[in-house]
Amino acid sequence: MNLLKLDLHLHLHHRRRRRNELKLRPQSRFLYFPSRQQIHKLSPSFATPLYTLTKYDRVSKLNAATPFSIVNNEEKEIEEFEEYLAEDGEVYQKTLRLVECAMFAAVSGLAFLLSNSLAIEKYFACFFALPIVMSTMRWGVAAGRKTMVATTVLLFVLSGPVKAITYLLLHGLLGFAMGTFWRSKTSWSASVFFCSVVRATGALANVVIASYLIGENILALITINVHALVTYILSSIGIIAVPSMNFIYFIFGFLLLLNCGLFVFLLHLLYAVFFTRLGMKTSLRLPKWLEAAI
Repeated sequence: MNLLKLDLHLHLHHRRRRRNELKLRPQSRFLYFPSRQQIHKLSPSFATPLYTLTKYDRVSKLNAATPFSIVNNEEKEIEEFEEYLAEDGEVYQKTLRLVECAMFAAVSGLAFLLSNSLAIEKYFACFFALPIVMSTMRWGVAAGRKTMVATTVLLFVLSGPVKAITYLLLHGLLGFAMGTFWRSKTSWSASVFFCSVVRATGALANVVIASYLIGENILALITINVHALVTYILSSIGIIAVPSMNFIYFIFGFLLLLNCGLFVFLLHLLYAVFFTRLGMKTSLRLPKWLEAAI
């Protein structure tokens, strides 16, 4: 019995001593990687496997981190692509501007062509410049210029150069000028005056081109008729005088500007009401009397 107790005490003492030795011993790792200096001191047969083990450990760490980096990059690219094609993105806005300019050009060109073909141009002439003005107001001066050029090219292809030039001089330049002045928030007095000058210049250029095409001086015929009318009015009043040609040219220019000014003023009123109904009143600079009336 005493021997069993002694044996048990020795066994317990041996286990406690071994446990204390384990606590005092530094914790060892599964693999021991010496420093570079120790690797150089080791023999080549032992240093090479250690170097391959350290290299394999680095490569495994890189391979473990690579999938996460690829996933993050793909998510960033998807987010950037979605932002790129969003409604307020650059690509969406450019595409929408291109589509609207093309639609405005097609509508304007086809309306002018059908009006000329059906001889109802006088009734719809006030709407030919509207697509260019709308394109300029929505997307800027460059978009209005592109719409004007696209409409002219479309009419050139469909009906020839004469109608294309007629549209450009009488309606295209007027719509572009009006849209530019409205886009820059110019006052109505300046806009009506300069647009009237643009319309009158385009009308004169159209008459000159028509005179060249038919081989007849239409301006001379107009001035002769104006001279005869003024002479008749003066003689009916009791004034016997022959007006000079400079006076006739002045009267002709004044009447032309008056006609174009009335037409442009009516266009300003019509387009202002139209844009107000479309909800674009904030982008317009209207006179106080018209703003109060609308």
